[in-house]
Amino acid sequence: MVSGNLAVNGAVIKVSAASQDLLKHAGPAVVFNSYSDMRERIDDPELVVTKNSVLVLTGCGAVGVPGMPEWGMIPIPKKLAAQGVVDMVRVTDARMSGTSFGTCILHVSPEGAIGGVIGLVRDGDLIELDVANGILNVQISETELVRRKSVATSTRNSHLRGWPALYQAHVLQPDEGCDFDFLRAGTEEERRFVPPIVGRS
Repeated sequence: MVSGNLAVNGAVIKVSAASQDLLKHAGPAVVFNSYSDMRERIDDPELVVTKNSVLVLTGCGAVGVPGMPEWGMIPIPKKLAAQGVVDMVRVTDARMSGTSFGTCILHVSPEGAIGGVIGLVRDGDLIELDVANGILNVQISETELVRRKSVATSTRNSHLRGWPALYQAHVLQPDEGCDFDFLRAGTEEERRFVPPIVGRS
C-alpha cells in the first residue's frame, strides 16, 4: 500500500507484478480523464509521452463508473512499445484483473469522481512513487490544489434512477471495501443472524 497527497486514503500496488526499477520513480504525468479518453489517445503518435512519464487514468473508480470495471491496466503507448518499453508507472482510481502485470498503482482513494486529488492532476505535474517508503505524491502546492478544486466541474450523473443511481449514491471508497454504506453493520444487533424464510414455488 502507498499513500500521500495523491492518495490520501491509500492505493494498492501488486509489487510482485511490478518492475523493480520503477518501484522508486518520479516523472511527469500524462493524464486521461476517462477510459474512452485513454483509448482514443494512448496510441496517438503525437501524444507527448516518454518512458519516464507516469500515466494517470481518473474517473474510473466505484462512483465514476458503477460496477468498477477492470480498466486499470493502462497499455503502454504504441510508439513507446515500438521502442522496446515494456513497463511504465501507471496510477489510477480503477481496478484491474489479478492476472494483469506491470507497475500499476490502483484503487487510488478518494477517487477522482468525488473530488479526489487524482482528478486534479494535470499533464506535466511531477508524480513521485516510493513503494519501499509507502509514498505516492504529486508535486502540487496546497494553494494550487485549492485553486484547482475551486474551478473543477463535477460530472453530472446520467443515471437518475435504478441500480446505477443506487450504486453511485451508496458505494464506499476502496479503503472502505467498495461495499454499500447501508450494508455496514454498526452494532451487534445489526450483525445478528436472521433465518431466511423458505417457501415453495
